[in-house]
Amino acid sequence: MELRQLEHFVAVAQEQHFTRAAERVAVSQSGLSASVRALEQELRTPLFSRTTRSVRLTEAGRALLVEAERTLAGARAAKDAVDAVRGLLRGTLSVGVEQCVAGLNLPRLLAAFHREHPHMEIRLRQEGTTNLVDGVAAGRLDIAFAATVSPVEWRGELVPLAREPMVLLCAPGHRLAPADRAGWDELAGEAFIDFHPDFGPRRAADEAFAAARVRRTVALEVNDVHTLLELVREGLGIAVVPHHFSRKPEAACLVAVALDGADQPYYESVVVLPAAQALSPGARALMALVREGTGH
Repeated sequence: MELRQLEHFVAVAQEQHFTRAAERVAVSQSGLSASVRALEQELRTPLFSRTTRSVRLTEAGRALLVEAERTLAGARAAKDAVDAVRGLLRGTLSVGVEQCVAGLNLPRLLAAFHREHPHMEIRLRQEGTTNLVDGVAAGRLDIAFAATVSPVEWRGELVPLAREPMVLLCAPGHRLAPADRAGWDELAGEAFIDFHPDFGPRRAADEAFAAARVRRTVALEVNDVHTLLELVREGLGIAVVPHHFSRKPEAACLVAVALDGADQPYYESVVVLPAAQALSPGARALMALVREGTGH
């Protein structure tokens, strides 16, 4: 079993398509198919269920995918470690991020990293916190910037970035707009706009409503902050969001109302890192910039 075969297998598993996978790893489709067949012959079991329209992992394929991703991540880390000893940072830095993470200016941070390490390729994925944690755990991501993660969810390292209150955002004509503060019971029965459930702000809002024992209906689910703010502006619902959302240009005409209650809800952001021994040289260099204050 060769690393190249595992790379081909993972590409097909992730793309669910032989042609796209072949383009991704820069080999011919026939060469990719032969590589996967050789791996199946060596393991004496099919790894994919193939039809004319789809490619799906078999049970054996799903089991192999977890270990193959770990093996490839380990091989990359070993190569990166040797380059680091030689004073070079080469290879790939895979970064994951949630939208609009508090306490982080990601473009500025990545630009500074690129200036210091021009031979390192940066790959960026934008996803919800749950997928980001899974990505770091599986070795698909070297580092992630996400919402608060409990120690039960993640046993690696968590570095705090920022903590800020959650506020109510509404259109100027909404009944709560004139108020300085709003009680949780006043929110009952309202239509809400929010992110998908694995996004950090949604998780924080869900926990806050559960703690206040107020049921709510999320009428519109989105996956980007700009759409959320536009929908609130059009009066299609209200939103409970981190305070820094209210400072965005798209929120200029919206009203931010503080939330009352003994337990003020907060949104916290963190850096998600693997255990120290699994930290790649690229992630270590990026974290050095974070600790210096670059990207704040």
